Amino acid sequence: MDRIKENIMNVDATNVIQEIVINDKKKLQFYEKLRKNITKFVKGKAGEKTGKVSEYILTLPDFFILLCRLAVDKRVTKTQKLLVGGIIGYVIMPIDIIPDFIPLVGYIDDLVLVVLGLNLILNELDQQILNDNWSGEEDVLQLMQKITANAENFLNKNILEKIKLLLSKLKK
Repeated sequence: MDRIKENIMNVDATNVIQEIVINDKKKLQFYEKLRKNITKFVKGKAGEKTGKVSEYILTLPDFFILLCRLAVDKRVTKTQKLLVGGIIGYVIMPIDIIPDFIPLVGYIDDLVLVVLGLNLILNELDQQILNDNWSGEEDVLQLMQKITANAENFLNKNILEKIKLLLSKLKK
């Protein structure tokens, strides 16, 4: 009787694992299709500058999972994890410098804060740790450089200064 139960449990576990894998592939395909459609829509309706912003904003989930992975990576110091935790907290708060409920624009401050915060951490962190935890398609360092270089084009200088001030407080 115990063997029968064990075999049933193994079959059920195998089915569950297969279902999770299949669903994850579907979710990934859905995300990629949605991402392409949103980018195409934004470029067609709002012009090149807004289209570029939307491309960057669509990397925010990649940066968010990077932060989450860094928060549990044993190679990251406690001090760095505190900064990572502060950045994660900012990103998940719906009301921040630019509220998230404002379409597209509401996530620009989150993205810039994440990238500038990661730049602070990267000064003290082995680049390989960042690469090991990155899931995005583009090279993480090149993407961060592009976003940093274009931050002033996306945001008002006062908002950019508020983000830098907030990061300096989080770092303390």
